[in-house]
Amino acid sequence: MTKVAHIWRHPIKSHGTETLDSVELDAGRTMPWDRRWAIAHDASKADDAEWAPCVNFTIGSKAPKLMAIKARANEETGLVTLNHPGLPPFTFNPDTDSEAFLDWVKPLVPPNRAQSARVVRVPGRGMTDTDFPSISIANLASHSQVAKQLDQEISPLRWRANIWLEGLKPWEEFEWLGQRFRVGTAEFEIRERIKRCLATTANPETGERDADTLGALNAGWGHQDFGVYAEVVTPGRIALGDNAELI
Repeated sequence: MTKVAHIWRHPIKSHGTETLDSVELDAGRTMPWDRRWAIAHDASKADDAEWAPCVNFTIGSKAPKLMAIKARANEETGLVTLNHPGLPPFTFNPDTDSEAFLDWVKPLVPPNRAQSARVVRVPGRGMTDTDFPSISIANLASHSQVAKQLDQEISPLRWRANIWLEGLKPWEEFEWLGQRFRVGTAEFEIRERIKRCLATTANPETGERDADTLGALNAGWGHQDFGVYAEVVTPGRIALGDNAELI
């Protein structure tokens, strides 16, 4: 039987992962507080008006040290606490304390890259990598296959997925495209496969690139895809241990 093994959200795009026990999902929306904010760099054209592609933001593929950030969001106060092994803990309100945050995160961004310049938030949706309000779903069996191809243990956190499932066959998730899928009491339409980038090569504990995940995907399966993007079509609640199935 297929069950929910992990639920993760990322309050600030590419700046920290937070584990959840459960989450309420609304139809046609991203996961609440997932990629609620994004960090536009100094060459970005993004603003607070509409979704923008990831090229406009400071992300883990360009700044791998960001991958080691852990986050905790307080939905009542609006405060986010960030922890990184190379920096002191930092708590702030992304809507009002952007300058203090930019000072804190500056050491994690390579000087030869576009520098973080401002915090962006689009009302009503998270700044996911798709122009539709996506939630990412991944398969622990597929993850194990990549680790085997690499011949090293790697953390699932490299993939930055929202919902992780156990009990599937490896790569079974790629067979779901265009189908409806129920997780807990929420229902999804599986929209597309996720093509991966250099962010997945960085260790989420250290922020150092130490695994050729993209090379492993290409060598083992002839692509750079891992996980699928889905859109919520029926609202509902998802919790750890919930059943998941095609419908």
